[in-house]
Amino acid sequence: MIVAITAMLSFGASPRWEAIDVPGRIFSEQKSDSETGTEIAVRDSFIYIASTRPVTVKVFTILGQLISQETVPAGTHRLQMGAKGIYILKIGSTTRRVTI
Repeated sequence: MIVAITAMLSFGASPRWEAIDVPGRIFSEQKSDSETGTEIAVRDSFIYIASTRPVTVKVFTILGQLISQETVPAGTHRLQMGAKGIYILKIGSTTRRVTI
């Protein structure tokens, strides 16, 4: 019964960005954006961003459904995606397509 309750509580919860301390090799094949001062990388099932200032990040499915919206502080952060696919990542006024 506890498992069922936990599953019901976690269902529909949006993924959260978590701050991490990573070596620079995560961003060796990154896409960088001089407008927002961010770098974006995709590894395994994670989207990584590194920013020099706080930014608002929105993640959408390819069909336009909002999955996550959060303002993250300066630093390196990652978001674990639950499913493989194509996602739209909007950071400030910049939009990028990422494939997991």
